[in-house]
Amino acid sequence: MRLHDLIDILACPACKGKLTATEDGAYLLCSPCGLRFPVREGIPVMLLDEAEKIQGQEPGDTGR
Repeated sequence: MRLHDLIDILACPACKGKLTATEDGAYLLCSPCGLRFPVREGIPVMLLDEAEKIQGQEPGDTGR
C-alpha cells in the first residue's frame, strides 16, 4: 500500500483531522491542530509522542 493510499484511511490521532503528505513523503501534516507525523521507511508513525509542531503555525491555522 502506498503512502497516498494510506492518507485516505488515516486521521490525526489528536483531532481526527484530515492528513496531507509533504512533497517528499517524509511527514504527514495535520493543518487543523498544527502537527506533523514522521514517515519512517514508508510507515507513518502516528504517535502523539513522535509528532512535532509545524513551525510557524498555530492550531487551527489553515494557512489562508
